[in-house]
Amino acid sequence: MADRISSYLEPTINPKWRYLRPLDILAEAIPPHSAAGGIRVTQAHGVRGLQLSAAAPHALSFPASRIFFRCDLFPEEFSIVITLKVPNLPPKKNEYLFTVVAEEADALLLGLRYSPTRLHFLFLSQDPAGAWQTRVTFHSPALTDSEWHTLVLAVSEESFSLTTDCGLPLDIMADVPFPATLSVRGARFFIGSRKRTKGLFTGLVRQLVLLPGSDATPRLCPCRSAELAVLSIPPVLQGLTGKPEDNEVLKYPYETDMKVTLGSRPPCTKEEDAQFWFDASQKGLFLCVGSEWVSVLAAREKLDYVEEHQSLFTNSETLGIEVFAIPEAGLFVAAANRKTTSAIYKWTDGKFASYQNIRTHQAQSWRHFTIGKKVFLAVANFEPNEKGQEFSVIYKWSQTKLRFTPYQRVPTHSARDWEAFKVAGEHFLAVANHREGDNHNIDSVIYKWNPRTRLFEANQTIATSGAYDWEFFTVGPYSFLAVANAFNGRSTKLHSHLYVWLFGSFQLFQAFLTFGAADWEVFHIGERVFLAVANSHSYDVEMQAHNDSYVVNSVIYELNVTAQTFVKFQEIPTCSALDWEFFSVGEDYFLVVANSFDGNSFSVNSIIYRWQGYEGFVAVHSLPTFGCRDWEAFRTAAGSYLLYSSAKEPRSRVLKLRTG
Repeated sequence: MADRISSYLEPTINPKWRYLRPLDILAEAIPPHSAAGGIRVTQAHGVRGLQLSAAAPHALSFPASRIFFRCDLFPEEFSIVITLKVPNLPPKKNEYLFTVVAEEADALLLGLRYSPTRLHFLFLSQDPAGAWQTRVTFHSPALTDSEWHTLVLAVSEESFSLTTDCGLPLDIMADVPFPATLSVRGARFFIGSRKRTKGLFTGLVRQLVLLPGSDATPRLCPCRSAELAVLSIPPVLQGLTGKPEDNEVLKYPYETDMKVTLGSRPPCTKEEDAQFWFDASQKGLFLCVGSEWVSVLAAREKLDYVEEHQSLFTNSETLGIEVFAIPEAGLFVAAANRKTTSAIYKWTDGKFASYQNIRTHQAQSWRHFTIGKKVFLAVANFEPNEKGQEFSVIYKWSQTKLRFTPYQRVPTHSARDWEAFKVAGEHFLAVANHREGDNHNIDSVIYKWNPRTRLFEANQTIATSGAYDWEFFTVGPYSFLAVANAFNGRSTKLHSHLYVWLFGSFQLFQAFLTFGAADWEVFHIGERVFLAVANSHSYDVEMQAHNDSYVVNSVIYELNVTAQTFVKFQEIPTCSALDWEFFSVGEDYFLVVANSFDGNSFSVNSIIYRWQGYEGFVAVHSLPTFGCRDWEAFRTAAGSYLLYSSAKEPRSRVLKLRTG
């Protein structure tokens, strides 16, 4: 399966262009000072770009001879990388992203133009009978959404390919190939125009690079922030570094939408994106990026110690917890309780208070997810109801009742976990079916949301063995789904599997040898991608006396992008580990493990590990827990917290992370 991905990732390079570097067209066009009126450095969504709409068409232009000084022929094979933010356009309006124009004849040699629903690549074609303009059109690249996007247009003879945000490429085989001898003698590059006021680009441009002889996609992808993938960015648009006199941003007019909110922690949504919040109590300035407040200026926050904040008494032993927020309603936690009633608690006056009871059947876990404005909560029931019917239930939040109400029953078999995710614009739910009777080798099911019926319908089955957990994640344009297989009826030593989404379904990508795998946790540190498995038990029916251990190593794997596989990064001794939770405090990263049983006692310390770079994760805090089953990290305006559930007593605990 990795071969299919590698075929997409491998670059195609024409040997005669092999040693040519990327040509930063935008950097060449930017004037050395602010004399060219109308060019502004503007920040949107926390990212800088050039605003050209007030500039004259000649403001951002330069002679083609500046970069084609040895040969005046445009490359016959090349790619163009452009990062831009496009506003909504009226129907039928077109704007130019860049053009190359023969000045004496005022003829367009090549260019890139867009409309609300199309992207057009234009170039001049010639034969003995005359010359004409050829247009290659890509439909619906979804640019006019006022978001940042990075496009890669790759051209090779009659083959034209457009990749948006490291997604799957759109390929066109044109009737007319790109010319092998397109002369640019006497021509000029124009950025954001066609040498005229009409069609002037009104958005923001951040990157415009010409890469001769190569498809630039493998240089950019996969990328964690694919919409801002970088090949070459002009210094004026890069981060603020150096002394003020060295800061090129100050040479140009600079503007940004600036708003600073004071008081308690406000929401961070699209409306607040790129806005600031000043936390007077912590003396910190934060920037809203996506859906998270990112520290901009603050005394560096470090984890000092952990203290108990609340003993949360539950209806019975708690097997799983799910912390989630509902806009305009508040912060909640759903507890999956062993007996017939599970509970939802709401964060009120700095603590969780009982909010709603829901009838369940030895609930194992909850999963919160949204579809549009609809808010759902799915419970995984392990046992059948009083009538012997075995099913799990999806609940929907009622805006009028301010409660969760039953929405859909789904047949399951000793369900352990739900995972909600979105692929290619469609919503899915995967259930981990643990066993049917005494048979652990059964199918788990992936359900897909049907917008017409507004129900989840079975879409794909995957063979699993005592499935305990699903974990979904993405790397660049690829979507992955990992299953934790815990027991095959004879042994806990078996393979858990990682699947990749290809051609409309999940297909096997990699197998991992695990020992009673109970949980997968994916996390990112910088550009690095990690996958941690919680191993709970080493047991084999035929060797029970010699192989029945709860003290086993859990493993952290790291994605090797070159090898396109996860490789073992670190082994950590654990005591029947049932869960990993990744969280951060300030600039530090942590993992906490749910140690549940050491073979003799359920009173086992769970450990917080801190990321220490080359050393990997190092134990820093030892937390007394009793039958620890699940961890959740969350933040409020008052600070950061950890919540753990106990599978052996009707009490969960909220711990506060004290920082200095």
